[in-house]
Amino acid sequence: MSLLRHQDFSVALSLLDAVRSSRTDPDTYARVGVRELTRVIGSEITTLSVCNLRTGHRSVVSIPGCALSRSEIEAFDAHFHEHPLVRFHARDRRLVSHRISDSLSRRDFRRTGLYNDYYRRIGIDHAIAVPLFIDRELLVSFVLNRAKTDFSDRECELLDLVRPHLAHAYGQARDAVGSDSEDGVTQPLTNREREVIDWVARGKTDRDVGAVLGISARTVQKHLEHVFVKLGVETRTAAVVRSGVLRFGRVA
Repeated sequence: MSLLRHQDFSVALSLLDAVRSSRTDPDTYARVGVRELTRVIGSEITTLSVCNLRTGHRSVVSIPGCALSRSEIEAFDAHFHEHPLVRFHARDRRLVSHRISDSLSRRDFRRTGLYNDYYRRIGIDHAIAVPLFIDRELLVSFVLNRAKTDFSDRECELLDLVRPHLAHAYGQARDAVGSDSEDGVTQPLTNREREVIDWVARGKTDRDVGAVLGISARTVQKHLEHVFVKLGVETRTAAVVRSGVLRFGRVA
């Protein structure tokens, strides 16, 4: 028996109308998707998360002001393969919304290194992943995070209602990236350019990236300019998404 109410379908249609209008490029899609999901469901932190299941690293696109520190990023990556959401979707591969509490009780979750090293530090107790794509190497999801109150069964049902449409719009936004590049060919990035875009993907500013890599913020900007030209994009978010597609294979 469905838990959804009449108003939930109206909210879902409003969300999907907004997301459909954003499918022209990854930058707009990520920004609109994060904003609209936060409005409909409500969460302290909402991200578009790209996880490399082979290397155990994650890149995220989030709203401004939610960038993680270097130590927080390292804490997450240290527990990447034990994360309940990563483990569930990597093993099961079903494209269904899944809460941490669907895998672990709150008491057991609070005993994990992942919670104590990462989630407790950022003030989050609950998370739910809405998968858009998964294969042996890549997991792309919207992830909503909350303190104190878990996501309800009704909210999960609503997310599963809109999930296929979010995934379809994501695919269209991704395929639009780089379509205007010369002859449709994307030039390979140098090792330094990959380092720069990897840190940008983790929410770092040009100044932050420069401090991590031991170069000036201006040099970081020059590297990003080269990345934009090579990938055929105009924004940081589009570069993050495009570089992820290049490294992990085409998302079908």
